[in-house]
Amino acid sequence: MGDMQTMLIALGLGYLPGSIPFGLFFAFASGAGDVRKIGSGNIGATNVLRTGRKWAAAATLLCDGLKGAAAVIAARLWLGPGADIFAAAGAVIGHVFPVWLKFRGGKGVATFLGVSFALHWMAGLAVALTWLIMAFIFRISSLSALIAIACAPVFFFFVLLPHYVPVIALLAILVIVMHHANIRRLLNGTEPRIGSKDTP
Repeated sequence: MGDMQTMLIALGLGYLPGSIPFGLFFAFASGAGDVRKIGSGNIGATNVLRTGRKWAAAATLLCDGLKGAAAVIAARLWLGPGADIFAAAGAVIGHVFPVWLKFRGGKGVATFLGVSFALHWMAGLAVALTWLIMAFIFRISSLSALIAIACAPVFFFFVLLPHYVPVIALLAILVIVMHHANIRRLLNGTEPRIGSKDTP
């Protein structure tokens, strides 16, 4: 199998599970209705939490991370070394642009974290700890995520996976761009803090 063919298969292998809209499913299952009509309209765990269904938000966070990790592990096992990073890319892209929802998905933070853990547990742990520390300091979820995601390429470099850094950097840029509305609110000083019921 050629390198290009392996890459495309890995991207597809990542995209399919990545595009599963768990937030939409769990919001409906909890009785909250269509999460796309609530808060920011996003299908991610943060917006699901705005429905007041904490278990649905927790399940969304967990499953959005697991689908990314599963894609990476499957590619590594079935396609061999080097395919996992492309499956990681496919998973994040699938979450952000799911074909089933007219390419309007989530922002990719949980899935990015999931693929990071699966690619290298130390890098994933560093991303997660950065988010937790920033959340403790600033009490703003989006700012914490943006800082953690922006640091991810550095973490992958230091765990001796420099060949993953370009893809990780591109995925980080994608996730950051998807937070454009949050960035505007951060600059305006109107971004809600953790625990606030403000919308979005």
